[in-house]
Amino acid sequence: MIHYHASWIVSVSDPPMRDGWITVDRGRIAAVTKRAPANGGQRIDLGEVAVMPGLVNAHTHLELSYLRDEVPPAAEFVTWIRAVMTARRRRPDPESPEILHSVERAIAESMACGTAIVGDISNTLVSFAPLTRSPLAGVLFYELIRFNPGDPQAFVDTAWTELQRLVPTDRMRASLAAHAPYSVAPLVFRAIRQAIARDPFAPTSVHLSESIEEVEFIRSGSGPWRHLLEDLGVWDPAWVPPGGSPVQFLDDSGFLDARVLAVHGVQMTARDLARLASRGTTLVTCPRSNGHTGAGAPPIADFYRSGVRVAVGTDSLASAPDLNVFAELATMRALAPDVPAATLIDSATREGARALGYDADYGTIEPGKRARLLAVEIPPLTIDVEEYLVGGIAPQQLRWIEA
Repeated sequence: MIHYHASWIVSVSDPPMRDGWITVDRGRIAAVTKRAPANGGQRIDLGEVAVMPGLVNAHTHLELSYLRDEVPPAAEFVTWIRAVMTARRRRPDPESPEILHSVERAIAESMACGTAIVGDISNTLVSFAPLTRSPLAGVLFYELIRFNPGDPQAFVDTAWTELQRLVPTDRMRASLAAHAPYSVAPLVFRAIRQAIARDPFAPTSVHLSESIEEVEFIRSGSGPWRHLLEDLGVWDPAWVPPGGSPVQFLDDSGFLDARVLAVHGVQMTARDLARLASRGTTLVTCPRSNGHTGAGAPPIADFYRSGVRVAVGTDSLASAPDLNVFAELATMRALAPDVPAATLIDSATREGARALGYDADYGTIEPGKRARLLAVEIPPLTIDVEEYLVGGIAPQQLRWIEA
């Protein structure tokens, strides 16, 4: 049994505690107290730090880490997508040493930046094995893309069979996900939903309302996305634009519920956000990536005003400079200065853990949960510790307390 003392304990479940103690027993939190513990055990003074739960990167693409600094910023989202596709074609082997090494480096970077849980998107499953070997917890989402499938059910069934070959651990699981409304046929969405229903606890993910081009395509069936699908030779002339918004389309299709992580939401209206809130869907925001890809600045304040659950992601190193969730929080603070710091921290910890199905073990500092605890160096005499934590924390300020 070890008793840790810190200047601040930011448990997320309760207001920050100054000069607090955390007792850890066999890798689990046994107590969080204001008074020094009277029972035996080793005592460790951590000094001028804020102890908090490990962060949750609810949306990233570790397999794209080899594209770091290769895809320039774009003014339009489809322009950026075309550049990513071109870059990926230059490395057709998903298990090449370059890609595998980049995944390993990205996992190490994630942990160095304070991440304990990831929601990793993969088209190839190449990141699953490295993740299972790491201390990270999370879900690997096997993302399906097919706008014009010959047999939608067979396509999804094949992917489900591939997924069942993976061996989950107590920390790492796998599930199916759909890429986006502009790249996945309605019948593929339906088949994914039916497959997910076989596991009542599995979350799923979809990129949703990320760009104005997506909104235009769902409304009218025209624009840059139509041109890209035609250029790729996958346009389906039988497809009929559903009209309305991408959120309305997926909701009317029965896809949205509390198990869905809807990623980005840059172009969502108040009505869209109300739909997500009513379904219990979690909106994952990745603000730095949105600026790089040309999707625009997410309306962070609107997200919170709507009552929708909000989690935080970095997206991939193809569109973000690093995998530091603290940097995303700083961007969110700049975009929404009136949102309480405690609310932003909650999104990067408890809400992300809940959305990925790990809230029983992670996301807050409470008795019974895993002691995956982060110590953040803070200046002496810090008064508002939560505001400090959303102001931009660098990896050199961080250290893990319990593995």
